[in-house]
Amino acid sequence: MNDKKSKEQNSAPVAGRREFLKKTAAGTALFSLGGILSGFTPRSYARIIGANEKISVGVMGVNSRGLALASNFALQPNCQVISISDVDSRAASKCIETVDGIQKSRPADISDFRKALESKDMDALIIAAPDHWHAPAAILASKAGKHVYLEKPCSHNPHEGEMLMAVQKKYGNKIQMGNQRRSWPNVAAAIKEVHEGAIGKVYFSKGWYTNNRESIGVGKKTAVPGWLNYDLWQGPAPRKDFQDNVIHYNWHWFWHWGTGEALNNGTHMLDLMRWGMQVDYPTKVTSAGGRYRYQDDWETPDTQVINLEFGDKGAMSWEGRSCNGRTVEGSSVGVIFYGEKGSLELDGGNSYKIYDLKNKLVKDVKNNLEIDPRNKMNPSQALDAFHFQNFFDAIKNKAELSSDITGGHQSTLLAQLGNIAQRTGGMLDIDSSNGHILHNKEANKLWKRSYEKGWEPTV
Repeated sequence: MNDKKSKEQNSAPVAGRREFLKKTAAGTALFSLGGILSGFTPRSYARIIGANEKISVGVMGVNSRGLALASNFALQPNCQVISISDVDSRAASKCIETVDGIQKSRPADISDFRKALESKDMDALIIAAPDHWHAPAAILASKAGKHVYLEKPCSHNPHEGEMLMAVQKKYGNKIQMGNQRRSWPNVAAAIKEVHEGAIGKVYFSKGWYTNNRESIGVGKKTAVPGWLNYDLWQGPAPRKDFQDNVIHYNWHWFWHWGTGEALNNGTHMLDLMRWGMQVDYPTKVTSAGGRYRYQDDWETPDTQVINLEFGDKGAMSWEGRSCNGRTVEGSSVGVIFYGEKGSLELDGGNSYKIYDLKNKLVKDVKNNLEIDPRNKMNPSQALDAFHFQNFFDAIKNKAELSSDITGGHQSTLLAQLGNIAQRTGGMLDIDSSNGHILHNKEANKLWKRSYEKGWEPTV
């Protein structure tokens, strides 16, 4: 295994958790009884970590997921939320009141995050704005000398992911992607079991996401609401007239700003599959699907199957069904690894099962914390604290990140390549050394995007 893979695949947040995982691999008795995480909260975990100094963070984008992140970061005793930035004045006010109630200290209301970055007191920026802002905002924060916690996907398009890797290398800051399952103890223990041969050589994995999303209808061009800074919301994206069924959340389903279900939720499962199978870039990618359920403005697929091959290392498949919530293996979201000796199943939570080749359950590692994978705001508050604390530990103690930007880009790219294959209607041949598309001019047009003049991100 090369050094890059070794660092990514074996990273662990803190010494205490390393010992935690060692005990899990030895027997999993504590996890199986559900006692080790019983009653855990972000506060209780942070007290175990311990901290003498608080890390000061600003939060960008707080309407939904960002509100959950701001609240959860405020719950960490070794963290102080010092500023809130949002183009929606209503969302900003709600978040400020919520954070103030948690940490008993009112964060500043700085609607333009670029102004917030000027603060010398800010250590890190938490980015939960729409996808088209993810990489550009992270690049600006890096240039301002800030560390970055970046919600998935890390970028809107592959070129931006490569820019993020370059900017992190140039400025040396910490950039953690928010694929938080990397830090969930039982998930990490499951991946460790896969790596140590619990099911033999793994040659195939599949992941899935299901939901029952409603139609977004047909929007109308209307005046921009008084509570919205629409110019700043669009930011780096070429300008479009305001449409009343885009903001908030439905931007996910428009290529101009969003990346579809594949990156909205598929990124998590593709990341777990890539981690477990110990692969970086694929050799071939195909995708099938479309917008089938409703006739409306929704552009991205509501039904999609992405298949990826990794040469002789194996293959993986991700299935997304945005408008039919029938579960797979009893879970709305999950991953299964298939190997020579059996299979390992991860559901949407912090638990896993191992089956032999005769489908006999041979190991059942449970978690008793409630998790709702379909909750678009805050599906797993207590467990996400592990990921935050790993981020803090990397900043303060130079610990390895659970999800550095190189790994974040590689996992994001898998879904992006699936979308490119979907949009160009063919199979993509990929350079397995860097993930680039080979011999396909039409597909390569989607490697980058155009930007509004004056808003172009640069390294």
